[in-house]
Amino acid sequence: MTLYHVHMTLARTEEHPNGSSAHGYDIVLPLDAAMKLDPDAWKVHSKECTVRRFWQGEPDQKGLLRHIGRGWVIDYDATTPEGDEPFFKLDRHEFKAGEYLSVLEQDGEMQTFRIVTVEPLKG
Repeated sequence: MTLYHVHMTLARTEEHPNGSSAHGYDIVLPLDAAMKLDPDAWKVHSKECTVRRFWQGEPDQKGLLRHIGRGWVIDYDATTPEGDEPFFKLDRHEFKAGEYLSVLEQDGEMQTFRIVTVEPLKG
């Protein structure tokens, strides 16, 4: 098991027809040999599985990757039991450049993001 840094940016939208590198997420998470999320490793390393949301014109938001119920979420506020932004079927995705992931953002909008890089965490 290795922790990876995944950088993803906003895919094409009506507002951003070419996508946007100024909007996205940086995620640290454990991946298995098939480059899929490793839930068992996450249990051991959950405190290290951080998420940074960057959005042009807004301050960065920092949170943790959490497993709640049957899904994976970004949790920006550890004092509440629920997560803030659920991923769409995160555990079924292969993490490699060019793949897409969707996040249900806090405003209720489902946004799609393109994975730009997947690199082993150094250190």
